[in-house]
Amino acid sequence: MTAWQKLLQSSITRADQLEGIPGADQEAIAEVARVYPMRINPYYLQLLRRTGAPLLRQAVPDPRELDDAVGMADPLDEENLSPVPNLVHKYPDRVLFLVSSQCAMYCRFCTRKRKVGRPEMAISDDTVRMGLAYIAGNPAIREVLLSGGDPLLLSDRRLEGILAGLRRIPHVEVIRIGSRVPCTLPMRVTKGLVRMLRRYHPLYLNTHFNHPAEITPEAELACNRLAEAGIPLGCQTVLLRGVNDDPEVIRELFCRLLQIRVKPYYLFQADLTRGTEHFRTPVAEGISIMRHLIGRVSGMAIPTFALDAPGGGGKIPLTPDYIRSLDDNALEFWTRHGLPCSYPNPLPTGKKTMATGLLSRD
Repeated sequence: MTAWQKLLQSSITRADQLEGIPGADQEAIAEVARVYPMRINPYYLQLLRRTGAPLLRQAVPDPRELDDAVGMADPLDEENLSPVPNLVHKYPDRVLFLVSSQCAMYCRFCTRKRKVGRPEMAISDDTVRMGLAYIAGNPAIREVLLSGGDPLLLSDRRLEGILAGLRRIPHVEVIRIGSRVPCTLPMRVTKGLVRMLRRYHPLYLNTHFNHPAEITPEAELACNRLAEAGIPLGCQTVLLRGVNDDPEVIRELFCRLLQIRVKPYYLFQADLTRGTEHFRTPVAEGISIMRHLIGRVSGMAIPTFALDAPGGGGKIPLTPDYIRSLDDNALEFWTRHGLPCSYPNPLPTGKKTMATGLLSRD
């Protein structure tokens, strides 16, 4: 057993192991954990003890998870978009391939709360084979995103088997891995893992940091190893009440991510997942945070603020409104300082434009 596997094996999974956590009601936590499993590995546990509420809220079960009148079990309609088990085909040219049912830490806001870490998420050699066969049989699929659970919790050998299987499919051009391991269990990113991954380029990895306190020397080492292997890194942050719903916290997070060679990719409005109502923020708050960032930080540090539409509608960008009007003569807009500005929009002779109706479309 490797060092990271031993660390994972020592994770807290029961309420009576949470001694010394401020405000932890063991009876209430146990009740929640019976429905939505808890796992906090020793690395993340010591980090949340040091940091407090922003990390604690992400990891420790909350009684409000059982009292959510708005949330949906499967907000993104993944089950109905799965032609074979554990594979979601929402967009024409790419698929989401679920290859692991485990995570290094069970995030309390997880979109797949309904099944991650539970028997409902049954992943086996058979489901992996079925997924590979489906991808091979659909030439329109050019990109595959490996997710779960966390693909990096698979052994090097098992993960390589999946990557090799995908690389044998001629029309698969790009492979992406979605993993929170660089944040929650960075020692999993070993030299051996990185040597294996670099054999399967073009390979991208989107990780997930939500708070500046998660950017530790260990996390920096993990991200640097991946970057030095030629793997572009992006971050998919979720806007969470009581965790990072503050413009300056988000600004610091995104600037520090660039320092460890991770590009802020998405800032997500929290999904309508059942059991996560206490995390969700007003959409206007996220737009306000984006307005705060624009002009204050490098464009490299600005992600797309997006909502993953309920019912499988896909990712919808949500941007501050800078456009005042657009017609065949000019674009009228506001600068980042709130000042009116204009850009000529001449119509070339003989050309037609859609500009006039662009902003009035229902």
